[in-house]
Amino acid sequence: MLEYIFEFTREDINTYLKAVAKEYRKLSGKEVPAELILVGGASVLINYGFRNMTSDIDALILAASSMKDAINSVGDRFNLPNGWLNADFENTLSYTPKLVQYSEYYRTFSNIVSIRTVSAKYLIAMKLRSGRQYKNDLSDILGILAEHEKRNNPVSMDQIRKAFVDLYGDWSLLSENMCVFIENIMTNQNFAELYRNAIDQEQETNELLHGFDHNYPGVLKTANVDEIISLLRGKKNHEGKDQNT
Repeated sequence: MLEYIFEFTREDINTYLKAVAKEYRKLSGKEVPAELILVGGASVLINYGFRNMTSDIDALILAASSMKDAINSVGDRFNLPNGWLNADFENTLSYTPKLVQYSEYYRTFSNIVSIRTVSAKYLIAMKLRSGRQYKNDLSDILGILAEHEKRNNPVSMDQIRKAFVDLYGDWSLLSENMCVFIENIMTNQNFAELYRNAIDQEQETNELLHGFDHNYPGVLKTANVDEIISLLRGKKNHEGKDQNT
């Protein structure tokens, strides 16, 4: 489950998307426009400054079939990993076709490929729906909230609830853990400190999972990752207590 991580910066994203648009125009001509809706880490990088990189570029791809060839061509040219720009998130909990409706325009490359991103409350809703402890979901939520607080444009709980319902239809679809998480942090409001804590915990979780994956290759799956994280954290806490007694 755990793989080598290739890191993209905001500058990288713009460089590679510009190259994709140029290649797509060459393959499809001037009369076949395309649209890419960036989600996840790519959308966070485009809109905020608290995060430096992402491991891949997730997007909803609305284009002619030649877009796949354009993406692969650019990947080969820049020696990027397979799937560097992909729509795999469509198979995850965070996907909803309503993203087309609620995304926002970012920029256009080569007068043919329009790029859209996801705004704060909808990004938070998507991150809540996904709720992965081993990714940047929790820290991204806190980073977005902290940055909007700095901008004197805070995101409210009502806005988050509405965005979640807009995308997924019903607040009850949010897991109990994520419901408790968002209610607690919105009550606490100390987003900057909570962000730093979340980054540390995500890093620790990844280290635990890498160790587990090394010792038990092939066991770790998306379906069991939360259970394994809970067991690993429990074991770590127990070992810590033993060392202090």
